[in-house]
Amino acid sequence: MTKNIDTDILVIGAGSGGLSVAAGAAQMGARVVLVEKGKMGGDCLNYGCVPSKALLAAGKAAHHAAHASAMGTTVSGISVDFKQVHDHVHQVIAGIAPHDSVERFEGLGVTVIKGHARFKGPREVEADGHVIRAKRIVVATGSSARIVPIPGLDGVPYLTNETVFDLTERPEHLVIIGAGPIGLEMAQAFRRLGSKVTVLERFTPLPKDDPELAAIVLDSLRDEGVDLRSDIEVKSVAYAAETGLVVQVEKDGVASEIKGTHLLLAAGRAPNVAGLDLEKAGIAYSERGISTDARLRTSNKRVFAIGDVRGGLQFTHVAGYEAGIVIRNILFRLPAKADYSAVPWVTYTDPELAHVGLDEAQAREKFGDKIKVLSIDYKESDRARAEGATKGRVKLIVKSGRPIGATIVGAQAGELIQLWALAISQKMKVSALAGYIAPYPSLGELNKRVAGSYFTDTLFSERTKKIVRFILMLG
Repeated sequence: MTKNIDTDILVIGAGSGGLSVAAGAAQMGARVVLVEKGKMGGDCLNYGCVPSKALLAAGKAAHHAAHASAMGTTVSGISVDFKQVHDHVHQVIAGIAPHDSVERFEGLGVTVIKGHARFKGPREVEADGHVIRAKRIVVATGSSARIVPIPGLDGVPYLTNETVFDLTERPEHLVIIGAGPIGLEMAQAFRRLGSKVTVLERFTPLPKDDPELAAIVLDSLRDEGVDLRSDIEVKSVAYAAETGLVVQVEKDGVASEIKGTHLLLAAGRAPNVAGLDLEKAGIAYSERGISTDARLRTSNKRVFAIGDVRGGLQFTHVAGYEAGIVIRNILFRLPAKADYSAVPWVTYTDPELAHVGLDEAQAREKFGDKIKVLSIDYKESDRARAEGATKGRVKLIVKSGRPIGATIVGAQAGELIQLWALAISQKMKVSALAGYIAPYPSLGELNKRVAGSYFTDTLFSERTKKIVRFILMLG
């Protein structure tokens, strides 16, 4: 029997963005209905950020144990129990899951419906036998692994980020298609846990990052034994019990084959729009995602879209940020607009690679020679030397005395980049970053020192020396 529900806000999708809207709006007094067809917590909790970082942590533990002799500790008989690694990953997920659970959100006053949502009209959605009529609707259905059209793929039992964390046995030879953040994080994790790993990239690895600093990550992975191949085309794949996985590739016109045991697809993401019947609500979209304006409104101004389903910067923290923009628009009728000029992102390899703002190429294209590029290597940090973590660099882009971009590769880059995200978003002067007191010895000193180097040419110039000598002559 169909049940009609009237509500203030309908949220479709219980990932990071959708949950943020639902929780925030409900606690501010709005009537909220949340529809989710899969697992609460969405991709980040169940198939993305959380399990991948847990797997990386397991790989890091194995790597540190194997290399502890450099600091005087020899660990013998190192072995990896991959079933226990699997259990560790899922224990981490289970520990976080209550925060995203149906019970918690119902406790906040949200009506949670488990089912597939379909638009029936501009303001109506059908889900699990319910017809929900809402004043405002938020689409936050996320994205899924893009299934690249490779001949033979239909006959191969491939993995994606939604299935790779279910493995209870270590892959003997994992072949990964795609050298973006997901592909490279998984490559390093599985390599450190004992798998042979081959990564195939049609174009350039880590294409959105500063190539100079990205190269440090790529070299590190190769040093650890990851077979990373770029500018290579996958022509076909096949699988048989007798031969295992066979991948036919071509590079510079030369064909070859790669034999493996498991195939992981990590060649980008596709927005989850299938089956939503967006056309019935007058919502424009493409294969890249749902189109929105700066206020995150779709072509149907009563419907908003946030997170991966929009395309663009597909990060959990961006979805959370967009949730705040939508809440201000819906609840308070404020014309809040999204600003992506200071969005940080991190690739959690070892070393980590973090970025915010403009990179050097973008800054030079926009401002020409009006920028100043500053950098400092991790080996200049006493803390980095003490911990054997000297592989890394901080690179800062400054214009008119204010930072406009930063990229960091090295230990804890994801933590260090946050200072620059704050500085760029608040349009702080580089002098403020050079003038604060950083604890010693810490990696954070690198940020202070690279900011201070902005003034080096002026402070230690001949003109400054003349001024100092003159002042000292006064007695």
